[in-house]
Amino acid sequence: MDLERLSTRNQVKKESWWSVLTLAYQSLGVVYGDLATSPLYVYKSTFAEDIQHSETNEEIFGVLSLVFWTLTLIPLLKYVFIVLRADDNGEGGTFALYSLLCRHARISSLPNFQLADEDLSEYKKISGDNPRNLKAKGWSLKNTLEKHKVLQNMLLVLALIGTCMVIGDGVLTPAISVFSAVSGLELSMSKEQHQYVEVPVVCAILIILFSLQHYGTHRLGFLFAPIVLAWLLCISTIGVYNIFHWNPHVYKALSPYYIYKFLKKTRERGWMSLGGILLCITGSEAMFADLGHFTQLSIQIAFTFAVYPSLILAYMGQAAYLSRHHVLESDYRIGFYVSVPEKIRWPVLVIAILAAVVGSQAIITGTFSIIKQCTSLGCFPKVKIVHTSSKMHGQIYIPEINWTLMLLCLAVTVGFRDTKHISNASGLAVITVMLVTTCLMSLVIVLCWRKSTIYALAFIIFFGTIESLYFSASLIKFREGAWVPLALSFAFLLVMYLWHYGTVMRYEFDVQNKVSVNWLLTLFGSSNLGIVRVRGIGVISTELVSGVPAIFSHFVTNLPAFHQVVVFLCVKSVPVPHVKPEERFLVGRVGPKEYRLYRCIARYGYRDVHKDDVEFEQDLVCSIAEFIRSDKAFDYDLDPEDESERLTVVAASSSSLEGVQIYEEDKPEQSSVEERVPSTRVKKRVRFVLPESSRIDRSAEEELTELTEAREAGMAFIMGHSYVRAKAGSSVMKKMAINFGYDFLRRNSRGLCYGLSTPHASTLEVGMVYIV
Repeated sequence: MDLERLSTRNQVKKESWWSVLTLAYQSLGVVYGDLATSPLYVYKSTFAEDIQHSETNEEIFGVLSLVFWTLTLIPLLKYVFIVLRADDNGEGGTFALYSLLCRHARISSLPNFQLADEDLSEYKKISGDNPRNLKAKGWSLKNTLEKHKVLQNMLLVLALIGTCMVIGDGVLTPAISVFSAVSGLELSMSKEQHQYVEVPVVCAILIILFSLQHYGTHRLGFLFAPIVLAWLLCISTIGVYNIFHWNPHVYKALSPYYIYKFLKKTRERGWMSLGGILLCITGSEAMFADLGHFTQLSIQIAFTFAVYPSLILAYMGQAAYLSRHHVLESDYRIGFYVSVPEKIRWPVLVIAILAAVVGSQAIITGTFSIIKQCTSLGCFPKVKIVHTSSKMHGQIYIPEINWTLMLLCLAVTVGFRDTKHISNASGLAVITVMLVTTCLMSLVIVLCWRKSTIYALAFIIFFGTIESLYFSASLIKFREGAWVPLALSFAFLLVMYLWHYGTVMRYEFDVQNKVSVNWLLTLFGSSNLGIVRVRGIGVISTELVSGVPAIFSHFVTNLPAFHQVVVFLCVKSVPVPHVKPEERFLVGRVGPKEYRLYRCIARYGYRDVHKDDVEFEQDLVCSIAEFIRSDKAFDYDLDPEDESERLTVVAASSSSLEGVQIYEEDKPEQSSVEERVPSTRVKKRVRFVLPESSRIDRSAEEELTELTEAREAGMAFIMGHSYVRAKAGSSVMKKMAINFGYDFLRRNSRGLCYGLSTPHASTLEVGMVYIV
């Protein structure tokens, strides 16, 4: 018996290790495409103008030493061994760190946050703290963040800056990767011919790359990992060849002593060259940003045992070759391809272009994912999100963002026409994102990991100092291309903050002008107002989690009729990556049972996929039916203003086999004989199937029957179409932000139905003017 158990454990262990190794292999194509292609342009960018390659080899050996220690300290030590541990329930990235901090500090950028959201299984609660150790565990910092709104806004802006720089990198990375890969053509033609061929070829590849985005990556994704693996084997093999053939003693340059000699000789020029050296770590942030698609262990294994040694061998090989070649025909001959043996130069060129396309694809897909997260958290206007795969989670395509990135990428390529200025721009974007991650991680160490402040200070001082040196070296090249990421990030930051500010102001107006439940009960109880109840289900879309929205009173005032079943629906995002289907809906009553008024709150994580209209409608109706069936359905016997405190978590029909199941089918219905032209109308037939052990009273049975009839009659979605204006007496900045900025974004963003997955045919919009 013991032998059987031991063999079973060994089998499970082998399967788990096999799955980890499989994920590590797959991560090569998704995570490391950008980082793996960095040898194409690091040395060329470093020696572009700041320093010269001399006979003493002090410059090339110093650069190699800097590259080695930069790769060791930033991607390997910081990201692989520290930052990857700060995942948000398996998700990574700037917004993951921000949401993690928001939950532990009990702050939120979302205005309709509820205490019930803290009961979600992925919402890690703060518990088990000894009051004597509160200060040591970061509670003083936590209380400071809770009390000061300015600090909360600063934290949000910091997260948005990092996010905007990632989006800017989505413009620059495809340009520099493809440009550097295509630069191999310079060795097969004259420089005069090359300058007329290179840019058109790069633009053609970029146009094809962005034009194929709407097909998704799931069809060709299986080729990404082999391409990057082939590229890593290629550069490492060439590196080993160059080391043994040209300079076997190049390993001595890995000593930090050569950094000292390099900086002592080059001084200010050496410091400025750091802007090119930092490109060796471009793409490192992808290890953390793409954590949700893989596991922490798989990413660690892939980088430590495949990517890291391959890159070190590649840089050592290039340095070994250059240490024996000091007289170069021209400055552009110091690039990667000059160290490639001539016999295999063309195959290497093809593999390099494919690897550059894979790396560009990864950053483009990552940009789509970041925009979706920002939209979910109310920091970006609503855009059309297309799911390109029904099987693979996270495969999305955003048309507006795709074409915007393509135009900006082509503008950068045509405008600069070389890798020197593009590398300066890309370097500043990369190092800014890393600085933001360092700042947020120092807060995570104190607030989330409950470590002493000393650890946080040591982390931010050590890594912050290194990254600040690179940041200063990149910023000094502002006029030589570094202004591009600053301009792009400022534009995106302005859009994000204006949208977030306008959204918060609009929500505060809704809260201040919401109608009391007592008014609604008076409306229902009075028979002299001429209110007519029609068949069907009326869904009132609102961002409020309590009270009656002003659009409903506006609607009833102008059209004194509403449906026999009314649902106040709030679809909101919560600061967790995913919400389990069985925890999706919060359902409660608004008023007595006989009024058939319900409140339903559908909660989604910032990485969740919203369902289509049919499935969403079924889950919505079934959640109300499950609420009616459950024993938690109560009579209206408390204060009507506290209905939000009596919401019940109800599982959706598709996620729970123990609750109420809904079955719908279209039943053809012949027209009456009095009609001149015979026709067939389709009528929906609805059935609720209760669990076998379920017992309900007569009133609940009548309520379910009425819900069934209402569902068969149809469902209508009533949404508010708001026009936001700044109130009289507001400052000039507020009027410009609301009347022009936010209004422009609102008019050019997608409608609410895209965010709610509701059909256009059954949607009714109610216009209102918001004076904020």
